[in-house]
Amino acid sequence: MTGSLFSAPALGFVRVAAVAPELRVADVDFNQRAIRTAMEQARERGCALALFPELCLTGYTCGDLFRQFALLNAAQEALLLLAEATRELDIAAVVGLPLAVEGRLFNCAALLGEGRVLGIVPKTYLPNYAEFYEQRHFTSALRAPTDCVRVGDLDVPFGNALIFRDATHPGCVLGIEICEDLWVVEPPSGRLALGGATVLLNLSASPAKLGQAAYRRDLVRQQSARCLAAYVYSGAGPGESSSDLVFDGHALIAENGQLLAESQRFVFETHMVIADVDVQKIAHERALNVSFAQAAPPRVTSIEIRLPESKLHGALLRPVPARPFVPSDPAARAQHCREVFAIQSTGLARRLRHTGVQRVTLGISGGLDSTLALLVTARAFDMLNLPREGILAVTMPGFGTTERTYHNALALMRALGVSVREIPIRNAVLQHFADIGHDPNVHDVTFENAQARERTQILMDLANQIGGLVIGTGDLSELALGWATYNGDHMSMYHVNAGVPKTLVRYLVEWSADEVFSGETARVLRDILATPITPELLPPKDNQLQQKTEEVIGPYVLHDFFLFQHVRNGFPPHKVFFLARHAFADEFDAETILKWLGVFYERFFSQQFKRNAMPDGPKVGSVALSPRGDWRMPSDAHATLWRTALETLKAQAHLVAAS
Repeated sequence: MTGSLFSAPALGFVRVAAVAPELRVADVDFNQRAIRTAMEQARERGCALALFPELCLTGYTCGDLFRQFALLNAAQEALLLLAEATRELDIAAVVGLPLAVEGRLFNCAALLGEGRVLGIVPKTYLPNYAEFYEQRHFTSALRAPTDCVRVGDLDVPFGNALIFRDATHPGCVLGIEICEDLWVVEPPSGRLALGGATVLLNLSASPAKLGQAAYRRDLVRQQSARCLAAYVYSGAGPGESSSDLVFDGHALIAENGQLLAESQRFVFETHMVIADVDVQKIAHERALNVSFAQAAPPRVTSIEIRLPESKLHGALLRPVPARPFVPSDPAARAQHCREVFAIQSTGLARRLRHTGVQRVTLGISGGLDSTLALLVTARAFDMLNLPREGILAVTMPGFGTTERTYHNALALMRALGVSVREIPIRNAVLQHFADIGHDPNVHDVTFENAQARERTQILMDLANQIGGLVIGTGDLSELALGWATYNGDHMSMYHVNAGVPKTLVRYLVEWSADEVFSGETARVLRDILATPITPELLPPKDNQLQQKTEEVIGPYVLHDFFLFQHVRNGFPPHKVFFLARHAFADEFDAETILKWLGVFYERFFSQQFKRNAMPDGPKVGSVALSPRGDWRMPSDAHATLWRTALETLKAQAHLVAAS
């Protein structure tokens, strides 16, 4: 995509590379040339910054050669050559080298950019156990005698409390630590993150040992989560000495607990992984997490820099799942469903225990949402050792009910062994139309909503008769869009599906058919899964549906995507659109995405009054819309900003079409 709205800085993306270059121990010239070539390759792929391993200019395994002035001088000369190369190659880099400062030797990371050395960070924690003996050669940053060192003709900031604020990518602030710094109880990266660093960089020379790669991966991922940051890790490769150790060249990029990229290991040639880290998302996560904001900010030294602009080249190098609420891996998805189902069932069981109620009512339409609610209710009754006969499941055929959904509703209720009741609503609704003077041939919102409210009235009154509760069946996606009749299916006494989006409802029912239920129950569930989504409020023609929800309000797969990006990540319309274009490249064109994105914003803002009056129900994931929990919004908030942003996007339709 082209245009300023879709540039990497405007979208909040910073493209970074973690590189494990080919290396020869103590051959500084060879190493410098390998690093320069890798910098060039990284820039060709759009990177603003390339990270290299610990002591990569000399090699980590030089031993007592670190005491040789020839090696130290060569490393500093190579550093200046690479610093100058950043201007020509238009990329920034972080490289490792030994640096002598006032009679002490430090294991350092140098940030290079704009043709010069921008800052130098010495290693804080020097391991001196097992195979490590760094204290033989190096001094800790805690013993640094100065905060400024002379490199070439320039005085350069020096210390382990430096952060680097980028003027090119708003929100991009770099913090640097070295290898062992990550392994300690309180890594410097934690302090740097609290000081403002959003992209943490680790130059490492961690040797390969059995189980080490998995442990290292978990450390990187967890530190990115703990710091609410991106974490870029570059490990020394097998070019290091193999006298007693082997190094695997492990490179990793993680963001807020999610692994974005990981390299192949044990490769002698230069290799790298590249990812687009999202500093806008990181800023949003930190704003949400008040515990982060409450931590006392540490004393850090902030240095203004200007990284080259990241170039996306039309492809985003990070996962953008089209179904963010549903894991793509089957095993992970099954575990996800297992956990959600347990949360729903336990929430209802807790409410039943508290109230002492042993009977409930719920309406069963033969659709996905009421099916899931019935399955959850059956599980909750089983947990409490209550007979399922206490579940009064009611099918209430109306003007739009089809034979398929009607028979599926009855078959499911019977298969589960609950109490079954059939109460047709046609005559009651026709009487209501006569009372209010509505022509039943006018199939407008009154025609539709009267049926929903009649069904809710029946369920509420039956609950009074049996001394029970009404279980709600609508889902999170319907709450987001307001696709529920106010004081109709919008209302219940406990809303078990309130935290479950429509895309996940389908998988929960599918998982239930595969793992929880069998026989006739599983057969009926699979037929329900194959039924189009519909409210069944308009009369069918030749027993065929005349009303399919997604033809009216748009595909739920798109609306769930929009919901996640809007509520969970707080992204503006142009970024939601950009991400949707990547996620649905093979499913929807730009015009279709823009159309339904407009519907999403209009309905999300106009229907908040329904969410402000929603019943209790359990939160199951990272997005919830209860006014008592995650989402507080006035019912009369204006959508002007979002509407204007969409008009701007539509005005750039020619740019979108050319992308």
